[in-house]
Amino acid sequence: MSLDAVPVITIDGPSGSGKGTVARRVADLLGWHLLDSGALYRLVAYAAQLDGISGDDADDYAAIAHSLDVRFGTTASGNEQIWLRAVEVSTAIRSEQAGEGASRVAAMPPVRNALTARQQSFARPPGLVADGRDMGTVIFPTAVLKIFLTASAEERARRRYNQLKDKGLGANLAALSLEIAERDRRDMNRPIAPLRPAADAIIVDSTTLSIDAVVSEVLQMAVARGLAQ
Repeated sequence: MSLDAVPVITIDGPSGSGKGTVARRVADLLGWHLLDSGALYRLVAYAAQLDGISGDDADDYAAIAHSLDVRFGTTASGNEQIWLRAVEVSTAIRSEQAGEGASRVAAMPPVRNALTARQQSFARPPGLVADGRDMGTVIFPTAVLKIFLTASAEERARRRYNQLKDKGLGANLAALSLEIAERDRRDMNRPIAPLRPAADAIIVDSTTLSIDAVVSEVLQMAVARGLAQ
């Protein structure tokens, strides 16, 4: 199926911008499929950790990406569920360690190449909401609506701190601020698919906005493009 045959909304942005939560809510409200591209990179990093791979040989990580045995689902209450090699890892891959690993392997061209087709395969009728860092620039360059969601570094660190605490995971606000700044630097300066808005993306600064307000704004844009009523 051609990528242009299915309507796609992309929501890109840096860590802690709220893009994952916004994308999930928009997909639910539209009744569309969801692609959490960051989860795939976290899964590669986590699988490598399980396999004892800790070096910088990109081919080792690309081999894992090519054969990634993963299944996505949702609980009855609508929360995500992710299985890696038949083991439920939804919480494990959301740790800061997994996030740092994901940012590192995402800078490896062979890994990105290995995951491109898998990500594009998520585009199925009636539509797809894709969140990540290069959804609108690389994976779905012809998406009908592209959002680049951002927020101040301080606000993103605070959100990430609260998110981790809510999941029962340990977190330190000062350390998170440093990690987010380093991840931003790495993501924006990597040689392949750097983090940046697509030329035709609409930039939304969510620093002072609630999740509900951002979701409402995205839905209004979808209506304006004939994607929803």
